[in-house]
Amino acid sequence: MPRPNLVTRFSRWTGIALVLCGLAAEAQWRGSRDLTNRGNIPTWDYSERFVHDQFWFTRAEFNGGRGWQTDYPNADLNFSWRLSQMTALKVHPDPQHLSLLDPELLNYPFIFMIDPRSLRLSEPEVEALRNYLLNGGFLMVDDFWGDQMWNGLYAEMKKVFPNIEPVPLPHDHEIFKIVFPLDGPPQVPSEDSAERTMTMPDPYRTWEDEISWERPQPADFRAYFDDKGRMMALICWNTDLSDGWEEEGVSHWFFENFSEKFSYPMGINILFYVMTH
Repeated sequence: MPRPNLVTRFSRWTGIALVLCGLAAEAQWRGSRDLTNRGNIPTWDYSERFVHDQFWFTRAEFNGGRGWQTDYPNADLNFSWRLSQMTALKVHPDPQHLSLLDPELLNYPFIFMIDPRSLRLSEPEVEALRNYLLNGGFLMVDDFWGDQMWNGLYAEMKKVFPNIEPVPLPHDHEIFKIVFPLDGPPQVPSEDSAERTMTMPDPYRTWEDEISWERPQPADFRAYFDDKGRMMALICWNTDLSDGWEEEGVSHWFFENFSEKFSYPMGINILFYVMTH
């Protein structure tokens, strides 16, 4: 039986209600880079018969070095586990990574791109990403900071959508409230950055080294919409949500202040929003 297209896949997921059960008190410790060794991250049963109708956390590979591997696979494993734990969504326990040129990409309506400072899209990648997004796919970009990195990503996305400009999301946008109520886009620093500043006078530093201490910048989420108003891509700028997934087990302080409070709620909000709009 042929696999459903991206729009059909999202509509199937939309029928799955989220059941909120809260985060567990104990953080999961990080696994290794080898998916055959999950560390303390549990696995769970899944249906082989309906394997392609489950949510797969899918990371996009891209040209420009190994930046796409940042936080891999611990962020991917932990986020998949928390989705399975906190919601009624059917989630595959093994995240995956695919090239933008892989035809299999069209079977997965949510892709994740990280640390795009080295992103240099080839013409085939530009065409493939444009085709993916215009045909119902969604791209989330995370973990990049400051004006220089924004300008670089903007230039690459301009190749994909020459006539579409990203739209800054207001703090009262539905995506910040659809499941977990948040006061706009959260700023999550890397765990080591947060730990270095946790003893400083309140408020402790929530931004990373690419942003000047003297001129901090808040988190800013910017979206690309198609001509029907569907959000195709969400650029999570000046934040590192995925470090809250990857490093949730490094310290209980980081887990409570960033993973539990911001990274997982925002990640679930994003996923639920794109499933239902």
